[in-house]
Amino acid sequence: MLKLIKSLFAINNNKKEDYTMKYLIVGLGNIGEEYARTRHNIGFDVLDELAEQNDLTFKDQRYGAVCTYKFKSRQFILLKPNTFVNLSGRAVNYWLQKEKIPVSNLLIVVDDLALPFGSLRLKTKGGDAGHNGLKSIQSTLSTGSYSRLRFGIGDEFSKGKQVDFVLGRWSDEENATLKDRKKLAIDIIKAFGTIGASQAMNQFNNK
Repeated sequence: MLKLIKSLFAINNNKKEDYTMKYLIVGLGNIGEEYARTRHNIGFDVLDELAEQNDLTFKDQRYGAVCTYKFKSRQFILLKPNTFVNLSGRAVNYWLQKEKIPVSNLLIVVDDLALPFGSLRLKTKGGDAGHNGLKSIQSTLSTGSYSRLRFGIGDEFSKGKQVDFVLGRWSDEENATLKDRKKLAIDIIKAFGTIGASQAMNQFNNK
């Protein structure tokens, strides 16, 4: 009987230790209905899609809405900052420290004007490319060596209309394929945590 109890205890302990690898996945966006479903909020939308696929619910916590997704012995802490894009670094830094997650296990999902609509590019380092969210993160972390998943939103706007375009909602044509592109972004997030950034880039960056 004692051996059986010890065996069950060991099994339970192993189960608790299954999810030892932690990753912080941050979707950039602005809170509030006026910004919902806009191009600038694609980071929020990708994480919402991931949560919906897995019956997860975001809960409001310090510096953002958070939930945890468990996949193949990994814990993905999903964060939608409530600081607005321009101050995203505060939320990122807080949750990295709170969860004791190294910067190497950080992935930022961000909109990118320089990529055609729906294009996805995973990078392990780089500059802020003029994106205020990345600028805030780089300034707060004092490094540009963190991974980011760039989601192309295109640049189909006339001179002087960039802000309106970025903060505008998707066209009907874009909406027709948006869900499939978000699903691909989720596959990349999973790969980032399971096979690593380098292999994930090799596998997905040409899709």
